[in-house]
Amino acid sequence: MHVDEFWGLVEAARRDEGPFSEALTAQLAALPAERILEFQERFSAVDTRVYRWDVWAAAYLIGGGCSDDCFTDFRAGLVALGREWFERVVQSPDDLADHPLVIEAAAKQNDYVIFYEEVGYAAGQAFDRVTGTDTCEFYEALERRQTDREPAVDLGEGFDFDDEEQMRQRLPRLTALLMPQESS
Repeated sequence: MHVDEFWGLVEAARRDEGPFSEALTAQLAALPAERILEFQERFSAVDTRVYRWDVWAAAYLIGGGCSDDCFTDFRAGLVALGREWFERVVQSPDDLADHPLVIEAAAKQNDYVIFYEEVGYAAGQAFDRVTGTDTCEFYEALERRQTDREPAVDLGEGFDFDDEEQMRQRLPRLTALLMPQESS
């Protein structure tokens, strides 16, 4: 699936008035099973673009911590934000300091914004609807399609998320928003 078609499906689901994950599942369920598998392959490729330490650090700040599983949910949530925001985060995770959800979450001290686990399951659920099978068949079908081993992911330079000085240096605006310095 071409990247523009992938983002077209995401944007169509974003325009729906219901929950995004349900709208995305419905969009995908209107496709043949083969196209749903192609969507998931593109989803994985898109997801890999933000599988980096600097993006994980942003998730860590926003979520008040971030495990491996939570980071998967965060990356799915970045897709749910749409192409424009996703591309901004690819260029600079610190730009999340400008996102209205993050600003609102900081004000309300809500640390589970952007994390959207259900988005990662949309293609599997759509595949199940279309084929009448269960989720195991979805993952088996994806595995059968893989001809090459997945390339190693370059996470970039690692650093200590608990080192406030490093966080302020690497993500200054996001850190200022979510970890304001106490005045003396």
